[in-house]
Amino acid sequence: MLAQDRSPQLTRWRPDLMRSVRLLREFRYEQPDPDRFYSAIARDSAAQLASYVDLDGRLMLDVGGGPGYFRDAFEALGAIYLALDADAGELAGLGRGVPPGHPSGHLGGRTVIGSGTALPFADSSLDVTYSSNVLEHVAAPWAMADEMLRVTRPGGTVLLSYTTWYGPWGGHETSPWHFLGGRRARRRYAAKHGHEPKNKYGESLFAVTVRDGLAWAERQDSAEVVELFPRYNPSWSWWLLRVPVLRELVTWNLVVVLRKR
Repeated sequence: MLAQDRSPQLTRWRPDLMRSVRLLREFRYEQPDPDRFYSAIARDSAAQLASYVDLDGRLMLDVGGGPGYFRDAFEALGAIYLALDADAGELAGLGRGVPPGHPSGHLGGRTVIGSGTALPFADSSLDVTYSSNVLEHVAAPWAMADEMLRVTRPGGTVLLSYTTWYGPWGGHETSPWHFLGGRRARRRYAAKHGHEPKNKYGESLFAVTVRDGLAWAERQDSAEVVELFPRYNPSWSWWLLRVPVLRELVTWNLVVVLRKR
C-alpha cells in the first residue's frame, strides 16, 4: 500500500527520537510563548512537506491557513503560498497568539475565505495542497480531503494531517475527559471554567479516528498513497499503525501523503 519515492536531496527532515522530544517540549510554550511554539511547529511542518516535494516555485494551498508562521516557513523554501480559511475573524489575527508587530501579522494578497469542503479553485490547478490540524474541525472531513485531491494537478502532492480522537489530545482543551465522551467532556469544561471550550464537540470539533484516515486513503482512487505515519512519533515506532486499537491510542496526529495520478 505504501510507496517510497522521495529524492535524497530533498529529504532533510528526520523523524527521530530527538525531534519527537524537542517538539513535545515546544508544546509547553503554546500559551506562554506562542511565537516560539508556532515558529517551531511551522519550521518542522515545512521541512516535513519538503521531504516529499521540492517546494521551490510550487503553487501550494494551505487549507486552514492558520498563524502566519506557516506562510513564513513555506515561503522560505520557495513555495508560492496560498491560504484558505473559513473564519475571517481568525484570519484577521492570523491565528491565536501572534504577537503585534510580528512580520506575519498581515494577510497579504493570497488569502482566500472559503469552505474546505467546496474549495474555490479549479480542478487540477495546484501543485501542492496541504492541511494541518483542520480535518478534525470539519463536520464532513473526507469531503474536504476529496476536495484537496480534486484541486491538485496530476503528479502533484497532497499532505494532510489531523489530531486523532483517541490520542491524548483528541479532545483538545477538554482532554483527557474526551475519553469518556465528547459531549460529557464539553459539559465538564463549561462547568469548571464558566464558559464553553473554544473547540466545541459536535460543532467545531469532531471525532476523527486513525481508522477513518486509513480507510479513506484506501478507498480514494485518485492518488497513490506515498506514506502514512504518526506525525510526532519517531520513525521506528511507525509500525504501530498496523496494530488496531493500539494505533488509536499512540497516534497523536496522523499524516497522509498522496501523489495525484
